[in-house]
Amino acid sequence: MAESPSQAAGDSRIELGRITGSFGVRGWVKIVSYTEPPEQILAFPVWRADLPGGGHRDLTHLEGRRHGKGLVARLTGIDDRDQATALARQELWIERRELPALPGGEYYQADLVGLEVVNLEGHVLGRVDHFLDTGANAVMVVIGEREHWLPTVPRHVPKVDLERGCITVDWDPDF
Repeated sequence: MAESPSQAAGDSRIELGRITGSFGVRGWVKIVSYTEPPEQILAFPVWRADLPGGGHRDLTHLEGRRHGKGLVARLTGIDDRDQATALARQELWIERRELPALPGGEYYQADLVGLEVVNLEGHVLGRVDHFLDTGANAVMVVIGEREHWLPTVPRHVPKVDLERGCITVDWDPDF
């Protein structure tokens, strides 16, 4: 499963990251990326950020790089610290259609959120609420009568049916 940023059910926008503040005095911004690897956010030439009164603004990055645990980027038209600071706390997003197609059998996590999860015996465990990154692999958090944390490895997730909105898992409901 390819990691992707969050997406509200039925929403066409995919959150890629967030601007956390300014970096230096020449208009660079600090970014927390939700993509895996974090530098993948730089593969999208234009990001969108919401405007306070509604609508959105396109942000084109001219360059970017890893810096500490996050990223820094220089944006078109943002030339000083004050302009960069004004963008702090802005979520960066793209339209779902702008994501690259994945090879067969791979899915973006955002496409799986909200799907029903059923084990091999037909017991409904609940619905995918979100994913957590444990370092070794992503964990699918399923909320039903109780909460289940399922590793997203092929032996535990043998089938995904996007058309039916269902994920079949090899998982004991009591675990």
